[in-house]
Parts: sequence; C-alpha cells; structure tokens
Amino acid sequence: MAPKLTKAEKKVSYDKKMCRLIDEYAQILVVAADNVGSTQLQNIRKGLRGDSVVLMGKNTMMKRTVRIHSENTGNTAILSLVPLLVGNVGLIFTKGDLKEVSEEVGKYKVGAPARVGLVAPIDVVVPPGNTGLDPSQTSFFQVLNIPTKINKGTVEIITPVELIHKGDKVGSSEAALLAKLGIRPFSYGLVVLSVYDNGSVFSPEVLNLTEDDLTERFAQGVAMVTSLSLAIAYPTIAAAPHMFINAYKNALAIAVETEYSYPHADKVKEYLANPSKFAVAAAPAGGAVSGGAAPAAAAKEEAKKEEVDEESDDDFVCNLFD
Repeated sequence: MAPKLTKAEKKVSYDKKMCRLIDEYAQILVVAADNVGSTQLQNIRKGLRGDSVVLMGKNTMMKRTVRIHSENTGNTAILSLVPLLVGNVGLIFTKGDLKEVSEEVGKYKVGAPARVGLVAPIDVVVPPGNTGLDPSQTSFFQVLNIPTKINKGTVEIITPVELIHKGDKVGSSEAALLAKLGIRPFSYGLVVLSVYDNGSVFSPEVLNLTEDDLTERFAQGVAMVTSLSLAIAYPTIAAAPHMFINAYKNALAIAVETEYSYPHADKVKEYLANPSKFAVAAAPAGGAVSGGAAPAAAAKEEAKKEEVDEESDDDFVCNLFD
C-alpha cells in the first residue's frame, strides 16, 4: 500500500501535473462546476478521455501554479487564465475540436430536484393534469394559489402555473410540492464560461459562429470602414468606388453648370436641353414592358398570314402550267 501523501506533497504533485498539462495542451476550457456531483464529474472524465483532461482544484492553488509556471518558462500568455479563475470553476485541457468538446461536455447534464434556498436557473412551470395525489393533499396547492379540482378521487391541476421565476429562491412549499409531484425541474452540469486558445481568450459563443455569421460580421465591418473613410475623406479600398462615383457626380455637375464639357456630359446636357426627347426615347421602352407583347404577337401573326397567301399564289400559278 502506497504511503499517504502529506498536504505539502499533494500541492507539489498538483503543481507538477498542472504545469505538465499547460505545456502539453494549447487549448483550455474554463468551466463552472456548480451543483455537479462527484459521480457526474467522473462520467464527464470518462466521456472526454482520449484527447481531453479535466482538472479541478482550488482557485488559489491554480492561480499560484499558473504564475510560477509563467515565471519559470517565460510563457506570459498563460497569465490570461488568472482572471478567469473565479468561483467554483475547473479546467478542461484538450487537443480536440473546441466546439465538439464543448458540445460533449453539455451532454452530461443531470436532473436535480428543487432544494430549499436554491436560486432557480430557469422558470418552473407546473403543467395541468392529474397529480395522483389524494384530496387530503390540497393544502399544498391552496398555499401556492394553484387552481385544482377533485377528479376520480385525486387532485387535478386545472391550468399551468408558473411556480418559480428564474432568479428567485426556492421556498419550502415549492420544494415540497415539486417533490410530491416527482418533478425535477433543474439540470446541472459543467458550463463552459471561457475559452483559452494559444494565448487568446474568448467567449464560448464564438464556437457557435457559422460561415454566414462571419460573412455578415465582415460586411458590417466593411460598411463601417467605408462610412468612416467617406466622412473624413480618407481613401481606402472599401471607400474607393464611392469616392470615384462622387467625384464623377461633381465633375458632371460642374460641366452642366458651365460651358466646359466632355463626351459623357454631352448626352446629359442634350437631355436637359430637350426633355421631350428624353420622354420620346423612354416611351417605346415603357410600351415594350407594359403592352409590347400584344403588338408583337399581332405582327407575327400578320407575317404568317402573308407567307400563307404567297404560298397559295405560287401553288395556283404552278397548277395553271401543269
């Protein structure tokens, strides 16, 4: 039997293990472990075994190890982990795809009863229907103002009732009623709070971004750069097309107001000098769009008729000389 390690030896062993993991893994998920039991945590370790390692520990010990490792190795990027080690958190060191690992962690959630004094993470709604409780249990429902009726010797809830609001503490009556109904409204597991990747720290929501999201964000950035460039008259690739168009508009306006001209401005001046000409030029186009189909069909039909008449005349002439 191996001798039991002292407290100091446990700290040294923990420091060595964490330093080894920091050197071996470049990606780390910082996870919250509130209300996660030891059995549940063991199942998560088994599920992630292969390319990921779960490390739990006291925040002060983890912060101390990170700082010492940074001093010894010169790895200052790892210090960005220190501000994230707040609350009941753990670290998942991984070499796998961050999104896949995060989704795998989310699978290991376990239903939990509503315990007295617990802050509700979600709204709790009691559904309508038969509860299976005998009429002597109606006092629980009356205290919580839940409308009920007696149906076939059991208590039946008439309408859905929002029993607990998100953020409220669970009272003794609510906890007792949910326990009698066999409702386990809450589910707990490791929750990814932050992602560390080769010195960069970002929110886990980034892992859910698609190519469409990235394209939209890029387009928004280009639009902002374009707007800023146009506002301060600073040329950029994004703003160049707009600047050329605006410059052309200015040159055209000068040409229209003065005697100076150039080929592209001549046509504009011509239209401005004789607006009726523009109206005549636009009329056929409009007619082609709105009612051009009927005249075209009539002309085609007339052409066919003429061809038939010509063929008939030819046949008549041929028959005369046969």
